[in-house]
Amino acid sequence: MPTGPKLRAERRDEPFRIVLVDPEIPGNTGAAARTAAATESALHLVGRLGFRIDEQSVRRAGLDYWHLVDLHRHDDLASFRVAHPDARLHLFSSAATKSYLDVEFRPGDALVFGKESTGLDRALLEAHPDAVVGIPTLGAVRSLNLSNAVAIVVYEALRQTGALQRTYVEAPSLGS
Repeated sequence: MPTGPKLRAERRDEPFRIVLVDPEIPGNTGAAARTAAATESALHLVGRLGFRIDEQSVRRAGLDYWHLVDLHRHDDLASFRVAHPDARLHLFSSAATKSYLDVEFRPGDALVFGKESTGLDRALLEAHPDAVVGIPTLGAVRSLNLSNAVAIVVYEALRQTGALQRTYVEAPSLGS
């Protein structure tokens, strides 16, 4: 494991909310959790999970950073909305006509991603057409991998809100 200095950015007062609705693939959720921990974003798992996240399962998967994740569980998106009524929703879909690059992100926004197989429910997208955004692709793939999409969007939101403007190098701690 590399033990040199680490490039860091200053902490923010209000985190972004990464919201995964009905995630199906544990590896994607694990990678999104790592992005959440690295960016101090809250991870909200909504609905039915296609895997277990109990301590034994997480340890078996080798997720040694899981304790760093600000993790929240919600039965459904309505429950998330009750818990975070002021969070602006950005609904990510491969069927979007608006690019994430055209969104003006604000701290506290909810970045909502659907399950790997089918994405977010069509009814949800139709109910919030102005909130539906996507990540443009150049090739003919159907969509990007869920965890890659999360990372792309979170880092763009951080960049836009100035969270990455002031970086510093953290010296390695003694004993690392």
